[in-house]
Amino acid sequence: MSNLERVDISDIEQARRFIGDIGCDPNSIDIMAPKAVFRTLVVEKVHPVDAIIIKQDMLSIGGEVAIPRDVFEVKDKECRILVMGTMRQLEELVRKLYRHHSRIKSIARELEDFVKGEYEEAKDRKKDL
Repeated sequence: MSNLERVDISDIEQARRFIGDIGCDPNSIDIMAPKAVFRTLVVEKVHPVDAIIIKQDMLSIGGEVAIPRDVFEVKDKECRILVMGTMRQLEELVRKLYRHHSRIKSIARELEDFVKGEYEEAKDRKKDL
């Protein structure tokens, strides 16, 4: 019988350590680490049409976006959305969102800054160890 244990991975560096400790090929660590870190983000002041586009883009890469149930009816009333995914999915979402119009590109820039910040914070924490 095997032993199962839940682990909470808070950032990329911790993911790299866990994966490395398993004995994986060192070349695969940077591929897998962003898939081990999950983030949930609230995005405010999103146009309803943009919320639908962002949800569809995130669903296409295996993530999720919670949008208001009346998003199809409110037309011009800004809304809040909840973006859920791994760091890898967030990176891919940024690439997809840059293909859209300027309102969505501005959300892409915010997400991109967030992702970069997560990597920088993880590097800073690694230095402190």
